Amino acid sequence: MKFVISGFYGLGNTGDEAILEAIIDNLRDEFDNPEITVFSLSPEQTAKEHNVKSVYRAWRHDNKGKIKALKEADLLISGGGGLLQDSYPTKFLFGPLPYYLLIVLLAKLCGTKVMFFSQGIGPVTSTWGKILMKMANMADFITVRDQYSKDLVHKLGVNKPETVVTSDIVFAFKPKPDDSCFKSLPLKGDEKLVAVSVRPWFDQVKQFEQVGQILDYIIEEKNVTPVFVPMEGHHDKNASERVMKHMKHADRCLMLGTDYTPNQYLNFIGNCNLTIGMRLHALIFSTLMGVPHIGLSYDKKVESLLKRSGMWDYSAVLEEIDVEELKKNAVHLLDNHSEMSQLVKGNSENMRQEALRNITLLKENFVKNR
Repeated sequence: MKFVISGFYGLGNTGDEAILEAIIDNLRDEFDNPEITVFSLSPEQTAKEHNVKSVYRAWRHDNKGKIKALKEADLLISGGGGLLQDSYPTKFLFGPLPYYLLIVLLAKLCGTKVMFFSQGIGPVTSTWGKILMKMANMADFITVRDQYSKDLVHKLGVNKPETVVTSDIVFAFKPKPDDSCFKSLPLKGDEKLVAVSVRPWFDQVKQFEQVGQILDYIIEEKNVTPVFVPMEGHHDKNASERVMKHMKHADRCLMLGTDYTPNQYLNFIGNCNLTIGMRLHALIFSTLMGVPHIGLSYDKKVESLLKRSGMWDYSAVLEEIDVEELKKNAVHLLDNHSEMSQLVKGNSENMRQEALRNITLLKENFVKNR
């Protein structure tokens, strides 16, 4: 079977690269020698890393390559991740929402079936965005990673294809042993590690000082070693440095490099005692590996994940952070690590099974009709 995968690939975002790796690995598990083409901003790199065909994703060039790939494909997999949203400025034909929907339109013009795959929908708040979302009715089948996304899809008038709630496909990620991250750090081996994942979020900056206060406290109280995990290159590296500028004990912190693979970051987070994070996929990695976590939710997708992982009661909405409460929560999670880890692992297994349903539903809806 021939697949084209469209998403936010080849741009150095660890979460999206983890999504791509999980989709490819699971397609190869379920199909005999599937032919896979990925639309990527770095097609040569994507082709080499995943042993797939790859076509330049943007409209600036190789549109013939996109059309050829779609004409030859049995199915366009659009996703996963938060592709259909207008958090970033959406103009007439520019922005994530029009881009991904135009790829869907192109697929349909080429006679290719379309599945929205494990997507997180929204926010969609602009008038133009709401109009554009009607184009999602062109899809033949939709799976979304949380109930909020399904409710929003229906609210936006997308009701022609069936929509099924599963979970983020990264919960079906297949970890491979790799200690590259550890080898890069000056660790003795007996440290109590706390993974920290922060990111820029428009004009919000107060959280950098607040995270710094929480880290200073647990360094003093629990003798931990915070390690910043930059999930999106220099953007997260700069955000991490802003946290450390507010800290008394910045010298007790470490930072990973920005060029590790999703699997390498996953292995590192899996060996930490606690994660404090903003990035959705840092929190998903933590859930997948049974690591208790405190999430700082800047978006409904983060809140939805934290509720499903069992960690929402220990977390906070970004604009409503209570530093003293989160200090206590961090100590509680560290002191009760074994119990909390078992809770997270149980919830993770449920979401892993739901993630695998994405592939099952793909086969049920598109293989039997070939």
